[in-house]
Amino acid sequence: MFDKLSYDVFIADPVPQDVTDLVPNGDKRMFSPLSITLVSGDRDAVLVDPPMTIAQTAAVGDWVESTGKNLTHIFVTHGHGDHWFGSAELAERFGAEVVATAGTIEQMHRNLAIREFFWDALFPGQIPATDVVATEVAGGTIGLEGHLLTVVDVGHTDTDDTSVLHVPDLDLVVAGDVIYNGVHQFLREAQGDGIGAWLDAIDTVESLRPRLVVAGHKDKGLDDDAERTVRETREYLLAARTLLAEETTALGFFNAMLDRFPTRLNPGALWGGATALYP
Repeated sequence: MFDKLSYDVFIADPVPQDVTDLVPNGDKRMFSPLSITLVSGDRDAVLVDPPMTIAQTAAVGDWVESTGKNLTHIFVTHGHGDHWFGSAELAERFGAEVVATAGTIEQMHRNLAIREFFWDALFPGQIPATDVVATEVAGGTIGLEGHLLTVVDVGHTDTDDTSVLHVPDLDLVVAGDVIYNGVHQFLREAQGDGIGAWLDAIDTVESLRPRLVVAGHKDKGLDDDAERTVRETREYLLAARTLLAEETTALGFFNAMLDRFPTRLNPGALWGGATALYP
């Protein structure tokens, strides 16, 4: 009989960006909190979406080590650097294999190519030296002590070529940035029908009928209830689509979204999207 699985989530707190301008509501520009998930069996474990900075990576490594589990795989849900820049260092520390879909690996290379003038500009000296060491997930599944964790491609969300990790034996989806939980969503790549594609991806996650969803960016004071997080992520996108058609300026859109979602963390993420959607 297979041992039961469990999961735990490490929340890396928001990190200040190295910019001087404030968000229109007066907030300092920050990066959203990051969720790093460990799915564990009795002996082995799989880590999902390692963090970005040197400090975050060290903290996550110590957290994994404290569990006493043997880390076999590190899975990356999508190519944004905040969800994988620490992967090579953690893979070396634990002797784990870094895996992702072919599309995500392509996006990882693109994020590495813009690292110097985007990621390093925002967080100078804070990101570890790294390369893309991920290989494609064999057969679309990761084995964990006899259980199969299934990789599901969902397409465009807050970036292209996104995937999620479905853990049927826990009724769990580790959703990366398909689902957000109490944090303003990243809309910088929502041009064209980006919102429509993202809504389709949410439908795919919902079709898996999870009871629990770990969002890639999460308010650590909130639970992982799937029904709520899926519904709230969808509501945010529907509101954004409506307001993009109504508002004529980035500031108007920002203020209207903030009025509708006043309790979400990090309005700076919303402002970053607004300025990209209203060039």
